[in-house]
Amino acid sequence: MKKLAVWLAPYRKECILGPLFKLLEALFELIVPLIIARLVDQAIPSGEHGALIQCGLLLALLAVIGLAASVIAQYFAARAAIGFSTSLRHAVFSHIHSLSYADLDRLGSATLVTRLTGDINQIQTGVNLGLRLLLRSPFVVFGAMVMAFTIDSRLALIFVGVIIVLFLIVFGIILGTMPMQQRVRKETDNVSAVTRENLSGVRVIRAFRREESESSRFEKLNGILTRAQLHAGRFTAALNPLTYLVLNLAVVLLLHFGAVRIDAGSLTQGQMIALYNYISQILVELVKLANLIVTLTKSAACAGRISDLLEISPSQKDGSRELTRENLQSLTFRDVSISYSDSGDAALEHISFSASPGQTIGVIGGTGSGKTTLVNLIPRFYDHTSGEILWGNTPVQELTLSSLRGAIGVVPQHATLFQGTIRSNLLWGNPEASEQDLWSALETAQAAEIVRGKPGGLDEPVQQNGRNFSGGQKQRLTIARALVRRPAVLILDDSASALDFATDAALRRALRSMDNPPLTFIVSQRTASVRFCDRILVLEDGLCAGQGTHEELLASCPVYREIHEASAGKEESVHG
Repeated sequence: MKKLAVWLAPYRKECILGPLFKLLEALFELIVPLIIARLVDQAIPSGEHGALIQCGLLLALLAVIGLAASVIAQYFAARAAIGFSTSLRHAVFSHIHSLSYADLDRLGSATLVTRLTGDINQIQTGVNLGLRLLLRSPFVVFGAMVMAFTIDSRLALIFVGVIIVLFLIVFGIILGTMPMQQRVRKETDNVSAVTRENLSGVRVIRAFRREESESSRFEKLNGILTRAQLHAGRFTAALNPLTYLVLNLAVVLLLHFGAVRIDAGSLTQGQMIALYNYISQILVELVKLANLIVTLTKSAACAGRISDLLEISPSQKDGSRELTRENLQSLTFRDVSISYSDSGDAALEHISFSASPGQTIGVIGGTGSGKTTLVNLIPRFYDHTSGEILWGNTPVQELTLSSLRGAIGVVPQHATLFQGTIRSNLLWGNPEASEQDLWSALETAQAAEIVRGKPGGLDEPVQQNGRNFSGGQKQRLTIARALVRRPAVLILDDSASALDFATDAALRRALRSMDNPPLTFIVSQRTASVRFCDRILVLEDGLCAGQGTHEELLASCPVYREIHEASAGKEESVHG
């Protein structure tokens, strides 16, 4: 929690006032048994109605003041806890966005979601309860012991022994449960991961009739989580019974020795009642403290996971030079290779080519040949492991990520629309785009008729992930979103796979006829999409099997010729 205290610093006032009002409430609570003792020993035997009324009013006043102090303390504690968790969640979310693709691949989305939601909620609960009870409970426990010494020092020794034994029990359980809670959070990540995977791939699971297999897989991981939770729960569950056992034994001892001292005339009945009230207060507060310790143990485990995440430095370092028109004169790959961190084999090896503004570069190959990996190196989503990638004469690592990616429009392999409207999705490309800019991009992307066919036009609602649009419609709208920013480089990563051949051909014609057309990379598995490109790169198993024009590759590259012949029947019907 120390590392996360920086986000709690703006709430210093609440962190001070909350516990102070709780201590004020506890102080009034410690006075109550003394008033009851006076009521029993003096007011009742004397039969004076004035003394009885005075004691009753005093008890009512203490109750009202205590209630007010408690409400104020809880207000400050809640304000601090919620404000802290809000700031921390913003910080974690921003930090996640600063991580590179490689970092995100290594961490996994399931654990990031768990940390951003469940872990921070648990920390919020720990802060809230900690501010309310962490000082109050020990204050009441030791305060009750001190008040017991003011009444009878011999019987107060029972309080000392009870407190020592109980603190040994509580801290022993704390040390035992912390590693267990960390394991529980880890297993929760695993369950979250398989749940997320099943939900996102539910159609594939049903198509291959893998429901039973996936259910068994989930049951196995859920069983491991259940056993971890039960193991931690059994250990934690011993806390309350042990606490009650020790305190009830203390009550028995107090009543036994108290009765002896009352019989000897060394102790009054009112004092005995006060001592019993004090030990009852200790019982209640130690039970609260025990439950607080369990909560704080869980919160500490979650805080450790959040701290570990925040300590991860982005593996990708930002450059210092801005991408300018001079840098944009050419893009050059010189003997570029890349290996992913979790794989020993290279995803791409020895790739070399150059491209100039206005050219169209096709990238073709079978599944797993490295097409997406190659275009991901252009906006520096991943860093190459060897070779050079140059913009003009400037290595890509020396350019600022904001200027580099600001000049590039990317249409990813999986079309993604965000909840909102068509307009709000298009404005991701350029928040300052005019209505004319939006329609121009839609016309080029062959998406204008989609928008015109919707009752709301540009303001037509878009459901989460674009569920209310077909695959082809989503692809055309994501292409339009990229074109809105008027990029210097346009990357179409197999983004026409859901389009029919006629629409695909119309899209390519529209891109070629643009004013100041961008340097365009078209990734595809069919030759009809790349045959009219200025240069085509043919990839096979991460290697460049050939490059050239359509005619040159048909004559010299067996891999390209095989891909072309496999889809010749469909490709012959459309020629651009």
